[in-house]
Amino acid sequence: MSARNILVINCGSSSIKFALVNEAQSTFPLQGLAERLGSPEAVLHWQLGDTKQSLDIPGADHRAALEKLLPLAQDAAGGKLDGIGHRVVHGGEHFTGSSLINEQVLQAIRDSAQLAPLHNPANLVGIDAAIALFPGLPQVSVFDTAFHQSMPEHAFRYAVPEFLYKEHSVRRYGFHGTSHSYVSKRAAEMTGLPVDDSSWLTAHLGNGCSTCAIVNGESRDTSMGLTPLEGLVMGTRSGDVDPNLHSYLNRTLGWSLEQIDRMLNHDSGLKGLSGLSNDLRTLQEARAAGHAGANLAFEVFCYRLAKSLASMACALPKLDGLIFTGGIGENSTAVRTRTLEHLKLFNFKLDEEANARCTRGVGGEIQAPGSPRVLVVPTNEERQIALDTLALLDA
Repeated sequence: MSARNILVINCGSSSIKFALVNEAQSTFPLQGLAERLGSPEAVLHWQLGDTKQSLDIPGADHRAALEKLLPLAQDAAGGKLDGIGHRVVHGGEHFTGSSLINEQVLQAIRDSAQLAPLHNPANLVGIDAAIALFPGLPQVSVFDTAFHQSMPEHAFRYAVPEFLYKEHSVRRYGFHGTSHSYVSKRAAEMTGLPVDDSSWLTAHLGNGCSTCAIVNGESRDTSMGLTPLEGLVMGTRSGDVDPNLHSYLNRTLGWSLEQIDRMLNHDSGLKGLSGLSNDLRTLQEARAAGHAGANLAFEVFCYRLAKSLASMACALPKLDGLIFTGGIGENSTAVRTRTLEHLKLFNFKLDEEANARCTRGVGGEIQAPGSPRVLVVPTNEERQIALDTLALLDA
């Protein structure tokens, strides 16, 4: 049987990230991004092999952009697309794994939209457009939250009245599940450990950040909660704050819920602390030049990350290793170093040369002799979505 091709689609509110995944190839034959959708500046970028191209698509919405990119995927697949895998942010409690898309699945995604109002509606637009354009092709939804449905109740319940959980689904869900799942499996492969007898702490660090405790291939706890705002300091998200901050700001500044929500999600985190940027690369340069806000943002980010990892360890029976992934986790040697300096009780020690070597897609073990394992594992959410899609096609 020839190697199969899966198109992976990740629809944001004004963008579509896509990749063609061939099960026999380590690199993507085609990948790209449609961005600024719905505006006069809408544009489609793609890379076919080593060739990069762009096409202006002014005013294009998600469907119009998909009508342009789907033929590109068909051509790159030699006319043989075997399925489409869609990233869906929130599956609520409906989904403990990926699902072949049918009307019941679509309705469940719609029902979960109130839990992810920025993401699920955009994910649905991509699914609807792909089904309209390729009605005979198997389509699969892969949920960010599904991996964390293995958390025990004592990890996912909030200490609030029970009716809020029973009637309104108020609980911790967790996100980045595709990434946490992928890198923990890769770490087991890299170290020769069986997935079903391994325990990992994982840190997915990008503009969004989360930690996870993974036991025998299953999530036991994670730092994000009902929404992706809970947990770590992120690019523009605050992470954990006192829950009474809302009433305090309303009382003292007269801010509305919408103003507070926007501040916590879009104006906080590294951006808010530094007063400069949400991009850690910019902050590293500013920090080296003596910028006090950039230094504060870096220090708070690393300390809060270490605190979260230490708390995640409560869910592990043993520790086979700590994994860094995501844009920051894979590339910032300084974040890895500073975070582990806060975890003295775990006796982590880094090999400085190995740590410096692991950037720009290079992974590996970076601990010094005598230290518990520390790994940099480049994430590949597109490949994991394709693998989930293929598994359902095989089933």
